[in-house]
Amino acid sequence: MFYRALKSVLLLSLALSISSMAAESPVSSLSAQSQSAATLDKQPQSSATLETPSQSIPSSSRASAPAKPLSKWQTLPEVNAPWMKGERLEYELSWGFITAGYATLEVKPRKDGKTEFLTFATANKTVNKFYPVHDTVYTLVRNKGLMTDVFRKSLHEGTFHNKSLIRFNRDGKKAVLSDTVFKDPVNHYVKRSADTSVTIEGLEHSIMSAFYLVRTLPLKEGSTSRFSAVSGEKRYELKVVIHKREKIKTDLGEFNTVKVEPVLDGDGIFKSSGRIFIWFTDDERRLPVLMQCEIKLGSIKATLTKVK
Repeated sequence: MFYRALKSVLLLSLALSISSMAAESPVSSLSAQSQSAATLDKQPQSSATLETPSQSIPSSSRASAPAKPLSKWQTLPEVNAPWMKGERLEYELSWGFITAGYATLEVKPRKDGKTEFLTFATANKTVNKFYPVHDTVYTLVRNKGLMTDVFRKSLHEGTFHNKSLIRFNRDGKKAVLSDTVFKDPVNHYVKRSADTSVTIEGLEHSIMSAFYLVRTLPLKEGSTSRFSAVSGEKRYELKVVIHKREKIKTDLGEFNTVKVEPVLDGDGIFKSSGRIFIWFTDDERRLPVLMQCEIKLGSIKATLTKVK
């Protein structure tokens, strides 16, 4: 149970993309995507390029077909947060006074209007001797709205070895999942494998994209935002509750922070893991300096130790 909770901290605290997003649900405070859509509704819709008539037919002889309007997800504004230029965050994972492992969160910008989010987590040397943990999560998002194209994870936890891939087809209204559990990851002996798809509406997020999207929100104390997300074979609603402002002390210094709690409506990846809290710095960087998962045996923490 301890290691499952530890993984939960990694892959939402270290993973909040908390994981694809259909039309927003009404809330007391609009989500970033809802605000973006509201702004866009006041502006003229962008159009696809009109098809050029053949040279053999005079342009005046046939009317131009109306351009097909862009899908809503294609009209979201581009995210220009400071960390979109590149970032690497390193964490120490602890249970009480015991250091259990380490994790990193990395942002890698590309030149094609997309960005890569990479997450890596491992247990420390002592724990790895009897329960090795090596988890990697890769997410490819579009800079506009942080819409996920690809979400891929590789989990190696003790004798459990899993690889899964989700590709988002937003115009096709589906997220396609491939999931495989291996008996032996070296020789690729498969224990079970499944391919399936989840019906989406077009604005869903993955775990990591939702995590980074929260970093763009105003984080007004007492407010709540909602997202739709896809994780595994399910689409679910994610509620982000903004609790209060607090001062947090770490080895990096003292920070003014905003305490945030992700909550699922219905069952999902956080239902059995206990409450999760994240403390973001109260500035434009929105650095997640502390992430905590409460379990019956205490609490597991991911504390920021280095920023690059």
